[in-house]
Amino acid sequence: MSLNPIVNFLEQLLFRQRSLVLLAFVLLTSFFAYHASTIKLDAAFTKNIPLQHSYMKTYLDYQSEFGGANNILISLCDIPVEQGESGNIYNPEFFTSLKQVHDQLFFIPGVNRVTVNSLYSPAVRFTEVVENGFAGGPVIPADFKADKIGLATVKQNVEKSGKVGRLVSNDYSCAMVSAQLLDFDPQTGSAIDTISLAKQIESQIREQYQSDRLSIHIIGFAKMVGDVAKGAKGVIIFFVIAIIITTIFVYFFCGSLKLTLFPIICSLIAIVWKVGILALFGFGIDPMSILLPFLIFAIGVSHGVQMINAIKKNCQKSVSTKQACADAFRSLIVPGLVALVSDSVGFLTILSIDIGIIKELAISASIGVGVIIITNLILLPVLASYLTLNVKNTDINQQTTAKIWLLLGQVTELNKAKQLVALALILFATGFWYAQGMKIGDLHAGAPALHEDARYNQDTFLITDKYSVSVDILSVIAESVPDACTDYNKMRAIDDFQWRLTNVQGVQSSISLTSVAKIVNAGYNEANPKWRVLSQNQDTLAQSVARVPTTSGLLNGDCSAMPIILFLADHKAETIERVIDAVKQNRHEFSQDDLTFRLASGPVGVMAATNEAVSEAQTPMMIYVYGAVIILCLISFRSVKATLAVVIPLYLVSTLAQALMTYLQIGLTVYTLPVIALGVGIGVDYGIYILSTMTQQLNQGYSVKDSYIYALKERGSAVIFTGITLAVGVSTWLFSDLKFQVDMGILLTFMFLVNMLGAIFILPAIAKFLWSKQ
Repeated sequence: MSLNPIVNFLEQLLFRQRSLVLLAFVLLTSFFAYHASTIKLDAAFTKNIPLQHSYMKTYLDYQSEFGGANNILISLCDIPVEQGESGNIYNPEFFTSLKQVHDQLFFIPGVNRVTVNSLYSPAVRFTEVVENGFAGGPVIPADFKADKIGLATVKQNVEKSGKVGRLVSNDYSCAMVSAQLLDFDPQTGSAIDTISLAKQIESQIREQYQSDRLSIHIIGFAKMVGDVAKGAKGVIIFFVIAIIITTIFVYFFCGSLKLTLFPIICSLIAIVWKVGILALFGFGIDPMSILLPFLIFAIGVSHGVQMINAIKKNCQKSVSTKQACADAFRSLIVPGLVALVSDSVGFLTILSIDIGIIKELAISASIGVGVIIITNLILLPVLASYLTLNVKNTDINQQTTAKIWLLLGQVTELNKAKQLVALALILFATGFWYAQGMKIGDLHAGAPALHEDARYNQDTFLITDKYSVSVDILSVIAESVPDACTDYNKMRAIDDFQWRLTNVQGVQSSISLTSVAKIVNAGYNEANPKWRVLSQNQDTLAQSVARVPTTSGLLNGDCSAMPIILFLADHKAETIERVIDAVKQNRHEFSQDDLTFRLASGPVGVMAATNEAVSEAQTPMMIYVYGAVIILCLISFRSVKATLAVVIPLYLVSTLAQALMTYLQIGLTVYTLPVIALGVGIGVDYGIYILSTMTQQLNQGYSVKDSYIYALKERGSAVIFTGITLAVGVSTWLFSDLKFQVDMGILLTFMFLVNMLGAIFILPAIAKFLWSKQ
């Protein structure tokens, strides 16, 4: 079925009613601009995790009893008066500040007040063995005074409490205040504004209490998002730079200031529409997806340049501007629509990834691309039709350009085509082999969204260095029947399981109810280390367990669930994978009929679930993306040969991009996984524009070489221009304060350029073999 009647009808409708079309665009743009002005930054902890993953079901089941992974850790460190001395917390000024920070954190909205924990918490107690049994109390007594005697007492209590390395650093220079954060306001039920919460913690804690005698170091998901949001403001600068660079390049390309403005303006209108639509649907802008407007702008300019290129060439044929625009619309609406629908469907395929932020990214990108169909394929030619253009002599270097096209046309000669196809096969084989080493998850210490020297990561490194327990915590929940903690066989299995995991490479230390119960049992026996065992006597075992309160986070109310808490050296992908594999391998050995070990909770549990979700989604996502591209190409070209010519170079570039990630040690994460789909979606445009023009000639009986040279004359300059321009624009991201933006910049620069080169060199070489008789 020919699409010409539909295209002709649309052309007549649009260009005969130009005034009404423009009025509709003005009204819609004003409407969407108003709603776009109301959109806000939106970040939530739950959007970054796969809520339907089995680990996250465990996490949510026990979040209220054992806490979640959305924590805030604040380390206060004493700064020595004289250089060369080491800090020491046991001074009046430090404890005054520690109490102020504890109280201030308690009253910040969004903090779960019952979980605020520091030396000043009544639940932080010490226990010692005395002649008559046990004695103990709060580490900081109710009548504490920060004088010499009071500080000496607290120091003794801290050492008895076992909190050194946990709430107090190993060198006594720092102390910790921690709390869990709420996901929803308990009074209103609305989601907590994570970015606003991060700002409050920064202003009310660090800025208020940090001094020349006290340094404050803050980490946690909310603080990390706050720092990302702060760094994301720099994205606006890069966006402005990209617009300037693109505008300059477009002007040199088309040689007309009037034509230069249209693709830029229409692409900016597309962004306004996209943001307005998102606001209407109730979405916000997450700091992690704040880079998306540039991609929408880039796609819009790419298609806009194709349109003004066609308009310019039509004007050189001595037709009116209106007719030139109408002809350009007629020639580009089908290939442009296919390319953009391929982009949009490709983006929608990442909806299969069960992570909220990626789903939002898929919806946002698809809406943006859908809007480009209207603004850059319809609005642009209608707007340009009002211009009076004289571009007959704009292409001063036509002879030089013609020579370049003839030179490039040699890639369709049999020998050259063989060499290029052989090179492509070698690159594919090498890239495919190297890409097998790509890791799932973070490959570096600290928050992967930020640079290593960022304050957040420096705070992370200090806390990890100063304290014995790592901030990278994985909890395995031992589930059993009520009162299982008084059953020796079950407690022995949990203890042996913990010992097995503690000896896995990457696990620094561990704690569970069984390890604490053994210490308590020794305390009942004059602290003799020989008695640091689990008693086989049920009453004695119950006596040991009774000393451990549920507030410790080591057991629930009826003792049917007991977490084994593992402190990992880091959260690198290989460390998490190694420990998770060890849990899976060993839990079957120690499980019983009424005792199971469930993964997972804690920050590393969330990371493990996310990594597994990304790993599971990687292959299906690529199948969906390429499946969508293949189906749309088949519908558009109605040719298997044409579809292969477009898809093969595209898949080659995807494989090489994964090899590049391996080489540069960029892990496959929630930030980089969508880039692969986005790169495929954008990269397919080049091939569709080149091949759609080639097939018109091939169908008329022209040779592959003549068809390719004709396609280069019509579309080649625009394809090469957009590939270079977009790569230059996105390469500015390499100077960003955000590490994930740098990684995305590297990948997108590579995919913009190499996809363009694939369409210019590999596609025609493959076409030579597919249309061997021409």
